[in-house]
Amino acid sequence: MATDPSIAVRQAGTEEPAPDRRVLTAGPLSAELDAGNLRSIRLGGREAIRAISFIGRDRNWATYAPAIRELEVEEAADAFRIIYTADLADAEQRLSYSARIEGRADGSLSFEAEGTAETDWTTNRTGFVVLHPVDGVAGGPVTVTHTDGSIDRSTFPERVMPSQPFFDIRSLAHEVAPGCTVTCTMEGDAYEMEDQRNWSDASFKTYVRPLSKPWPYTLAAGERLSQKVTLSVDGDLPKGSGGSGPVTVTLGSAVAAPVPAIGLAADPLAATGNHARAATVAAARPAFLACRFDPGEGHDARTLTGFRALAEALDCEVWLEMVVPCRDASGGPTDDPAVLARDLDGIAEAVRAADLTLAGVVPCPAAYLKSYQPDADWPAVPPLEAVYEETRRRFPGACIVGGMHGYFTELNRKRPPAGPIDAITHSTSPIVHAGDDASVLESLESLPSIFRSAKALAPGRGYRVGPSAIGMRMNPYGAGTVANPGNARIAMAMEDPRQRGLINAAWTLGYVAHAAAAEVDAVTLSAPTGPFGIVHHPGATGQPAPWFDEAAAEMPDATLVYPVFHVIAGVAPMAGRMLRQAVSADPSRVLALAHEAATETGGGVRLWLANLTPAPVTVVLEGAPSAGTIATVDAEGFAALARDPDGLDRRARPLEGPEIALDAYAVARVDLPEA
Repeated sequence: MATDPSIAVRQAGTEEPAPDRRVLTAGPLSAELDAGNLRSIRLGGREAIRAISFIGRDRNWATYAPAIRELEVEEAADAFRIIYTADLADAEQRLSYSARIEGRADGSLSFEAEGTAETDWTTNRTGFVVLHPVDGVAGGPVTVTHTDGSIDRSTFPERVMPSQPFFDIRSLAHEVAPGCTVTCTMEGDAYEMEDQRNWSDASFKTYVRPLSKPWPYTLAAGERLSQKVTLSVDGDLPKGSGGSGPVTVTLGSAVAAPVPAIGLAADPLAATGNHARAATVAAARPAFLACRFDPGEGHDARTLTGFRALAEALDCEVWLEMVVPCRDASGGPTDDPAVLARDLDGIAEAVRAADLTLAGVVPCPAAYLKSYQPDADWPAVPPLEAVYEETRRRFPGACIVGGMHGYFTELNRKRPPAGPIDAITHSTSPIVHAGDDASVLESLESLPSIFRSAKALAPGRGYRVGPSAIGMRMNPYGAGTVANPGNARIAMAMEDPRQRGLINAAWTLGYVAHAAAAEVDAVTLSAPTGPFGIVHHPGATGQPAPWFDEAAAEMPDATLVYPVFHVIAGVAPMAGRMLRQAVSADPSRVLALAHEAATETGGGVRLWLANLTPAPVTVVLEGAPSAGTIATVDAEGFAALARDPDGLDRRARPLEGPEIALDAYAVARVDLPEA
C-alpha cells in the first residue's frame, strides 16, 4: 500500500518544501523575507508595498531563482538589517550581486543591490521591481516624481490599462491609511509602471529600465550595476498588527445571477489520457469542452473526431478554440482575404468530416498567439471584423466568440470589435511573473478588476473566461513555456505540480467565486487529464507525480483524482442555480461562494469556503442556520478523496455550530437548510 503522501505533496503536489518566510519587524513596520526579497511590507498591519525584489530575467522573460550565500539577519525591537550575496546563473551566463536591507521603527526602509556580470549577461530585465497592491490602491491618488524632478498628481488606474500608466519614474507616493503617506523612491535608472492585473497579478509593478529601450540587452562581462529602493513615511503611522484571527462570512439574500457554466479544456496532446479516464471525468459533469484546434500543428478531422467522442462520453457541448493560420506561401502572416477564406473553408470541411456539432467557435489568427505592445507594429492579418464575419458564414449555428486565446493582456492590447461577435473571451495564468504559492493565491484579488474591464470592452455581449489554470498553457512573450522536470514552483511552466494539490482546489474555488460575483457566463478551468488535469493518468505529462504514480502502480485498475476534481464535480452541476450573498470579512484569507441547492428536504443553500493561506483559519458563519452538514477537501482526507471520486459526499458530517475550522488550503462544502 502506498505510504501516506507528505504534507508537501498534499498541499502543492511536489516534495519540494515551501520556502521559509521570515517575518521581520521594527516597531509598526513588518516585512516577509522571501528568497532574499521582501514581501507584504506593512505598517501597523496595513499593506503598504506588496513586494520589493531584485530579479533577473532571461531573453524569454523567465525569472532566475537567486542562489543566496553569506546571509546575515539582525533584528532588534526598533530595526532589522539583512545582508547577503546571491548568484543568478544558468548554463550560459552568470551575474552576482550583494544586497543590503534595513528597516526602522519610523517605517522607513532601504534595499540596495550592487551587481557584477561574471560573464556576458543577456537579459530582458535585471534589477529592482516594486509592487504596489491593488486593494485600497486602484482608483486612488498617487503622486509621481519624475527623474527630472517634475511632479504629477494622478491616480492609479481603476480599469486595467493595456499600456503603462506612468513613465520616467523616480518616486511614487500614496496614502496607506488616513493621514499616512508612503513614498517609494527608486534609483539606478529610470523606472516605469505597468498594470500587472493584465496578467492576473494583483499589483501595479514599477520596474527598472524602460521598455522603450531595446531588449534583450547585454551587460558585458565585468560590467557593474548599482540600484536602490527606499521607503519613507509622512504622517501618523497606523496602529494594529494585521488580520490573524477568525474570518466572518455573512450569508445573505438571493442574488439575481446564476452560477456560471463550468467547462474543461481539451488538448490533442492529452487525448490518450482524456479518453482513458472519460468515465471518471464524466462524474464531474462539465457543461462543455473547450477544444484547442490548430491546423498549423497538424490538427485535422481525426482530431475533431476525437473531440466529438470525448464530448459524447462526457455528455457535454463542444466549443472550438480555433487557430486560423492566415499565412502566406513563405509562412509569414498575411492579411490576404483569399487566404482567410481558404483557411476557414479547410477548418469547416474538417468539422463536417468529423460530424461535429459546435456550440461555439473562438477564431484567432495564428500571429495573435504572440503578444505585442499596444503601440508596436502588429503583424499583418485580416481585420478581426472580417475574421468573425467569415467565421459566422461557415458556422451559422454557433456562438461566435471574439477575443484572444492568450491572456487578458492580449485582449486588452488588441480589443475585438463588439459588433460581429456574440461573446468575448480570454484566459489567465497566475505564474507569468512569479511562481510562489502566495503570488498564485494573491492573483485571485486581480480577477474583479479583470472581469469588469473585459465586460466593458463588449457591453451587452456574453463573457466566457478560459481555459485557465495555475500552469501556463502558452507563452505569448517568448519561445515557449519553461520546462519543469523538478516539480518546482517556477514561473512560466506548463506543468505546475500544484495542479495536483490542495492549493489548486482552493484557487479554483476562489476563481469560480469571483467569476460568479462578476456574472461571467462560463469559465473553463483545468482539463480532464494532462498538465491541467483533474484526474490522474500516469505518464500523461512526462513529469513525475509524487505519491499519485506510486498509488496508481499499486492499483492499476483504480482511477485517482486530484483535490480540484471534487471542486469541479461539486460546482459544475450547479450551473444556472441562483447565487446567494456570501461576504467574507477578509477575502485575502477566505473566499466564499453560495448558491441555491437542492437537498433531501427539497431546498436549502450550499456554501463553499476556501482557505487561501498556508495556516489554519477559523470561519465564523453569520446569517446562517446552525444546522446542516459539512464536507471538507483537506490534508487529512487527501488520500481517501484521491481514491474515491464520490468521496466528498461520504465525508459529510453534521455541522456543529457557527464556527468552522479550515486547515491550510482547505475547501469546505456546507449544506444549510433555509433559515
